Amino acid sequence: MLFQVGGQGTRPTFFEMSAAQQLPSSLRSALAYSLGVMALRRPILHKVLDYEDEFFALLMLVLETHSVRTTDASFAESLYGLRRRSVKIKIKKGDVHLDSANGIQLSGLEKHQRVLSVVFLVVLPYLKSKLHSIYNKERESQLHANLWGSSDERFDDTDYLDIGVTPVDQTRAVSDAELSSRARILRGAKKFIGVCYPLIHAGHEGATFAYQLLYLLDATGFYSLGLQALGIHVCRATGQELVDGCFFKNIKDEEP
Repeated sequence: MLFQVGGQGTRPTFFEMSAAQQLPSSLRSALAYSLGVMALRRPILHKVLDYEDEFFALLMLVLETHSVRTTDASFAESLYGLRRRSVKIKIKKGDVHLDSANGIQLSGLEKHQRVLSVVFLVVLPYLKSKLHSIYNKERESQLHANLWGSSDERFDDTDYLDIGVTPVDQTRAVSDAELSSRARILRGAKKFIGVCYPLIHAGHEGATFAYQLLYLLDATGFYSLGLQALGIHVCRATGQELVDGCFFKNIKDEEP
């Protein structure tokens, strides 16, 4: 299945890039809704919903790895007839094309660019989603503490249950101390995320907006900071590339 959006030349339009970027989030929302409806009759699916981030990351890892390996494009980009090309300064032997609009050399992706593309497409969004959920929980707990007070401080000053200490109680006290130290470390990490995540999120959103605006104004060939860090341009696939892709797909389907 291939979606074609109007435009000329090898440079994709802003709407093509925006649609390809938003497709994974739309796919996730659709899958989450479908699983939620199916879970009403199949309660075992609630376990999948409890690990929604991990389930979707695993699914996208399979799709993105296969797509980058076979088409040199992400799963969403391949549906819109787009391909990723490595930016080259010098012309090398092989399949090299000259982008006359920007005067840069484009060639196929190298192995490390394919690996890093999967990391940027799957791992970083997964980490961002986990940080966002941790930040939301930490903010809710802070609001609850501000409104109702901390539950840990309700019985700190009570001494009306003064019972003798036994060896079993000492062992339990040691284990409780270890758990409390771990809890302090986790609480400190969550507080650190709660403080730093808004700054990281604001910086990421600001950079995303800046790159998209520059791309819309035709001031840069990179749609995002990640693509520039990888040295990758997203271009339209040629007719021959689309035909070759369908040809190789048919050959694999005919193999026993």
